Amino acid sequence: MTVQPDELRLAAEFPDATRDRWQHLVEGVLRKAGREGISGTAAEDALATELQDGITARPLYTAEDGATDAGYPGFPPYLRAGRPQGTTVSGWDVRQHHAHPDAARTNEAALADLENGVTSLWLSVGGAGLPVAALPDALRGVYLDLAPVVLDAGAEFAAAAEELLRLYERRDVPPQAALGNLGADPLAVLARTGDDESLTGHLAAAARLAARCDRDHSGLRALTVDALPYHEAGASPAQELGCSLATGVAYLRELTAAGLSVDAACAQLEFRYAATADQFLTIATLRAARRLWSRVAEVSGAAPEARAQRQHAATSTVMMTRRDPWVNMLRTTVACLAAGVGGADAITVLPFDSAIGLPDAFARRIARNTQSVLLEESHLARVIDPAGGSYYLERLTDELAHAAWAWFQEIERAGGQAAALRSGLVHDTLAQTWARRSDALAHRREPITGVSEFPHLAEAPVVREPAPTGPAASAAPAAPASSASSADGAAAPASAATGAPGRSRALPRVRRDEAYEALRARSDAHLAATGARPRAFLAALGPAAAHTARATFAANLFQAGGIEPVHDPVTVDAATAGEAFTRSGATVACLCSSDALYAEQAEAVAAALKAAGARRVYLAGRPGERREAYLRAGVDEFVAAGCDAVAVLTSALDDMGVA
Repeated sequence: MTVQPDELRLAAEFPDATRDRWQHLVEGVLRKAGREGISGTAAEDALATELQDGITARPLYTAEDGATDAGYPGFPPYLRAGRPQGTTVSGWDVRQHHAHPDAARTNEAALADLENGVTSLWLSVGGAGLPVAALPDALRGVYLDLAPVVLDAGAEFAAAAEELLRLYERRDVPPQAALGNLGADPLAVLARTGDDESLTGHLAAAARLAARCDRDHSGLRALTVDALPYHEAGASPAQELGCSLATGVAYLRELTAAGLSVDAACAQLEFRYAATADQFLTIATLRAARRLWSRVAEVSGAAPEARAQRQHAATSTVMMTRRDPWVNMLRTTVACLAAGVGGADAITVLPFDSAIGLPDAFARRIARNTQSVLLEESHLARVIDPAGGSYYLERLTDELAHAAWAWFQEIERAGGQAAALRSGLVHDTLAQTWARRSDALAHRREPITGVSEFPHLAEAPVVREPAPTGPAASAAPAAPASSASSADGAAAPASAATGAPGRSRALPRVRRDEAYEALRARSDAHLAATGARPRAFLAALGPAAAHTARATFAANLFQAGGIEPVHDPVTVDAATAGEAFTRSGATVACLCSSDALYAEQAEAVAAALKAAGARRVYLAGRPGERREAYLRAGVDEFVAAGCDAVAVLTSALDDMGVA
């Protein structure tokens, strides 16, 4: 008897799964959650998540969603990898960042890194890091023909580059053996500082460095297209990408005007992007960046082999927290994984304490070992573009690329990146994006573990030496080649990158935790002045089964603002609430229980708390039809999932008299 192939399938006797059948199952789940009357596509839509840039993440992707032709690694559009071998041969470049102003300590840390898995050094030089003249001391003992050095010197990039080039000569490093990036990024200086008085001179100096590297130092790149200034000002992923494209094209124009060919100009650029704990967006961002730059290079006249984008991914400073900084280790691990999967050529993992001050040796060791584990134990670099073919990631990459290109075109219509910075277009657009994200953070739609969710008030503070401050540059963007813009309909002028001189607004640096950090700082000051934190009494009604969920919610909420919750005794009623409140030392109180028990006891307990001197009484949950009755009884405010936590906590501290 011949066995047919279908009979060998384990699922042969089961009906085929269809999207309609799956949606029907979703309908049932929604009904159980109390969401009646939602069916078909609407049921699927109910599970969708709105991302930034007008992108929606759907709960299910299939082959029907389609994808553009991703091509092959090392070939245009370079979506899958910039090189045919990807990072499979030796892994990505493990690049450690150093910003200590003391040359001896930087040297000690750099040598420790290089001896323990790091393959290149990223040095902040100038106002926010190592003095330019101290470069030779900081690099003492470093084999400069083996370990690439990447400079980040802001407005001092020309002096820093000359110092490094002289060091290569003194160390007898052959010109062709020098490795790294001189870090010129004039538009980043404009974005960071708002001062464009020297922009024309900076662009000319960058072009001279590029010509010199092209002529004498084939292993050195002269310019960095750093998207971090935009990311750190609150940009969305598409805005970060669009600004980097505009910057890259501005530099192409400047370099080709100085005499370099388009291919040679492309070879002088390295792009730097932020890697965040949103692993899918990070993967898609890096893939989309390669595809977009390949298109720009193509219409600018670059040969196919010159269109690949060299990428450096650095874990985001925006996502790093100052409270419970140990959680940053988890964030940077996910970000590093995403950058590796996304195909970055070089990756920097910031130490977990970098938001507090200068990292210590332990933090740097954890940062480099994070990469070592992912490379050597997880074997993350063994497969090229392991995310390729994922219906979701291919669709996300495509949608992100289109959103980024639209923003890139808007910048071009404004006259290019320098003009967009001067006019305030970039500043204002990013500010609007950050305002929307800040609202999500305040309402805890975007939670921050250890800060807005599950904070630990009793944690011992992590103290570090303060980091130097100054107008250190990362990158900013400028204008694309006219052919690059017109290829997809952007009406970009072919003027020089500098445009008309003027004064732009410096881009701010934001952090996700900043609103909550301000609240915690108020609590810390109160603790230092009085010996105790501000307190909130949790008036839990009924048995644990009735009040635990909302008591936990309330405790979590108040601690996010540095307010210590007091849940003692475990349960109270109208007769005992007043005395318990007085004994707690709190000045505000929060009722916590089930809706049924609220209906029976909330009004009497609220009145008792007010009589005992509570300045403000909260009720955890949504009041429904009893709202007015609760307000008349003494409840001042209702707190529930989705409330504006920052506003609630700010007013609570105000009511408590906490400065």
